[in-house]
Amino acid sequence: MDVEMIVLECEEHMTKAIEYLKHELRGLRTGRASTAMIEHVKVDAYGSPTDLKNLAGLSTPEPHQILIKPFDPSTIQDIIKGIEKADLGLNPRSEGKQIRVPVPTLSGERRKQIAGQAKTAGEQAKVAIRNARRDANKHIDAAEKEKANGISEDMAKDFKDEVQELTKKYEAEVDSLVDHKTKEITEV
Repeated sequence: MDVEMIVLECEEHMTKAIEYLKHELRGLRTGRASTAMIEHVKVDAYGSPTDLKNLAGLSTPEPHQILIKPFDPSTIQDIIKGIEKADLGLNPRSEGKQIRVPVPTLSGERRKQIAGQAKTAGEQAKVAIRNARRDANKHIDAAEKEKANGISEDMAKDFKDEVQELTKKYEAEVDSLVDHKTKEITEV
């Protein structure tokens, strides 16, 4: 394999780790209501589990409230059951053809727990980034041993340095995302 392709593949894996982290952090609850808290809740509707965002329009008319407007009013009870089953600490209420979900303010203890979840997600992303670095370095070493594409020892070292720079860059981005989310969570 071409060494430049190894580096590109490594960066692609690191980018995927960041995207996954962003997705995970979006679902963590902060002090205010966000549709991201419930959009991936699985609802047993029409015989199969479906993401809530595919069954209803979601909005936040007030800072501490989520409004759900099902596309099909017959799914209201299924949606309520799905939210309750997700164990998010939310208590949805049916109001005719829509559902209101009041989002209670978080206690200090709960904020610390959620901030801990954000840090854990960040650590998992860093592990994925480091695994991508390890795999890239193994491939570079293999290419150097095979003398593929005329890779010299110095060139291999340069490519490994490039992979290390990518690792530092993406780990810094993870730290930034987690710090931002932690501030959001602990903000009263």
